[in-house]
Amino acid sequence: MSFNEIFETYSWEETSRSIYAKTSADVEQALTATKRTLEDFKALISPAAAPYLERMAQLSQQLTLKRFGNTIQMYVPLYLSNECNNICTYCGFSYDNKVKRKTLTSMEIMEEVAVIKEMGYDHVLLVTGEANQSVHTDYFKKVLELIRPHFAHISMEVQPLDLSDYQELTPYGLNTVLVYQETYHEEDYKKHHPKGKKSNFQYRLDTPDRLGQAGIHKMGLGVLIGLEDWRTDSFFTALHLNYLEKKYWQSKYSISFPRLRPFSGGLEPKVVMNDRELVQLICAYRLFNEEIELSISTRESIAFRNNIIKLGITSISAGSKTNPGGYAVAPQSLEQFEISDERTAPEIAEMIHQQGYEAVWKDWDMNLTR
Repeated sequence: MSFNEIFETYSWEETSRSIYAKTSADVEQALTATKRTLEDFKALISPAAAPYLERMAQLSQQLTLKRFGNTIQMYVPLYLSNECNNICTYCGFSYDNKVKRKTLTSMEIMEEVAVIKEMGYDHVLLVTGEANQSVHTDYFKKVLELIRPHFAHISMEVQPLDLSDYQELTPYGLNTVLVYQETYHEEDYKKHHPKGKKSNFQYRLDTPDRLGQAGIHKMGLGVLIGLEDWRTDSFFTALHLNYLEKKYWQSKYSISFPRLRPFSGGLEPKVVMNDRELVQLICAYRLFNEEIELSISTRESIAFRNNIIKLGITSISAGSKTNPGGYAVAPQSLEQFEISDERTAPEIAEMIHQQGYEAVWKDWDMNLTR
């Protein structure tokens, strides 16, 4: 059975009602369970779990230390292009946002790489808008070929591609692909993506399946928190993760927690998630899945990022620029979104060290698997 077939058996409204109907007894059952189910996850993300946050945090910390030790993986985004053919209501790269567009040349990419390497990074996340005429599989091949000698781990967050595209890119050194569903609420998804290929909800929903079939090393999942009810969206993310882990067991998985941030011509969040609720969600994922990697970006504040290190997070970005050429080529160009934590990579590494953890710059090398 495909995920789409599973997804079709669920109702957004009934799922939401089920989450909000969870009781203290359901939460206590989830906290004491040795193997937690999707129903347990519902209880842990429900309003009824709010009074149990301290206990959830303690359990999350214990499970994370057992699986990942005192380590935090460091990564940095490299924005290659802000060209985009989609209209998305929440994104600075949206087609109808009249700003100067730029796609980095090979020389400009290497200028960016030089700065990123000076920062100490061995794990880079390539990011683009969705412009199939200029930012396509052949462009990605050239980029991967160019930067592969300089990084141990290359992740990509670009438009969903066909299965054959992923199969073509993997031999060029592509390790990880992040593809967020944005929201699993199909009707609201259409409201936020009125034009462009991204408006195809089904194609995006099927993307992790294509990644699994292509044998990608790791997949990153998530939703854009603020578009819809975060509890219901998070349940569908967990449902998707549960399906993928069983079907594509050779791949690894990560979850990210992007909260809607200001940008040029921005959208106000429909639902505001406060810091305490984000901690609850992070801990709920850890209690639900001990193996999952959990990532937090520079969207979040300094205080939040300092305090979340010990509660379940396993990877973190630092010194990030969210505009193409932001590190060396065009530092004043349009950002996709504003960042909240502007500390440098060494400053974040020192913060991690002060908390008794080790900042890991490289924990994967494809050469070791050959």
